[in-house]
Parts: sequence; structure tokens; C-alpha cells
Amino acid sequence: VSCPGVLLKDKQELYLSVFVLGQYKKTKCVPAAFPLFFHENLLFEKAFANVVDPGDVVKLLEFDTLTIELIQLVPPEGKVLATYEENTRDFLFPDPKLTHGRHGLQRMILMKRSLSFTGIAPKLRFSTISLITDSLLSSERSHIQ
Repeated sequence: VSCPGVLLKDKQELYLSVFVLGQYKKTKCVPAAFPLFFHENLLFEKAFANVVDPGDVVKLLEFDTLTIELIQLVPPEGKVLATYEENTRDFLFPDPKLTHGRHGLQRMILMKRSLSFTGIAPKLRFSTISLITDSLLSSERSHIQ
């Protein structure tokens, strides 16, 4: 995460929280000095029961919202410095095609800064890899998922 020229007033550590596909994960904390380096892989998995066509999976992803937040550990609850929201389909597959020829391609997004965050909007650099596979679920497991 870069934010040129911005110095954080509070010195508590920061982390990224990601909510997608009904799952919440967060990175480890890093020191409060830009640029922030989160060298982590976050893995999200989702089984879509009764879906056979990958195109139908993509349509379902359009109804899911991905949220990324840059949070500083300021007491008592932490302070959200910036957010990013987009439907999961557009986030995972920014091209009009379902498949992308180059896995792990570096991308950038501008986060929306909160009112309490002074300075320019933080820029997040990241890469994603998406994999859609067939899975045979037993009828008992398909009810759970």
C-alpha cells in the first residue's frame, strides 16, 4: 500500500482486512510508515452447489461484494483509514473474458480514504489467481455447503 507524502499521526500498526465469498481474513500487522508491505497470500474458497457452468459461477460472483479495509490499531476498536468495495466478479476477472492468460498479474486499485484520514487515497498493489474446478459432492455434503 503506497501513499506518497503521507505521514500517519498515530504510530500504531496497520493491517488489511478482506471480506469476500462470505469469508473474512486479515493480514499480519505492519509498522505505521508508508509504503506498507503485506507480503501474504490470502486463500478464499467457495463451493457453489448445483452449479455446473462456469459462466453461472461468474454470474453468482456479480452478486457478492468484496470489501478491503486498511485498518490502524488505534484504541478502542481500531480506525478504518481507507476502504475498497467492488463486486467479486469484476475484482477477480477485470477483463471481459472469463479466463486470463497471465496468472498473478500485478494490479493496482485506489482505495477510498475515510474522513479521518488526511492525505491522498492509498494505492493498493496486488495480484489474484482464480481457479474454478469441478467437484463431485455427496448429497450429504451438498446440503451443508
